[in-house]
Amino acid sequence: REVDEFARAGITREACRVIPCSRVAHAPASLECELTEIVTLRGETNFLVLGEVVGVHLRDDCLVDGAFDVLKYQPLTRLGYRDYSRITEVFSLKRPGE
Repeated sequence: REVDEFARAGITREACRVIPCSRVAHAPASLECELTEIVTLRGETNFLVLGEVVGVHLRDDCLVDGAFDVLKYQPLTRLGYRDYSRITEVFSLKRPGE
């Protein structure tokens, strides 16, 4: 049976601008992506899903000088297995050739 996951979780829904689906309203950041490829990896349920970002939504209070401030937002990151982390420090590295 159909279940409205937004309603069930008590989360406000907002329409995406580019792709025909919903996103979480008031989220600090959300990306609209179009699927480009699914790569089957070793194992029964291991896949690499690749997509192209076609829309970006950033909440104004998470922007500093026009850039998204990761430390202000402090997103959770998935590390693998059952491990997660919170970003508490940011550093930059030059790319090869820079």
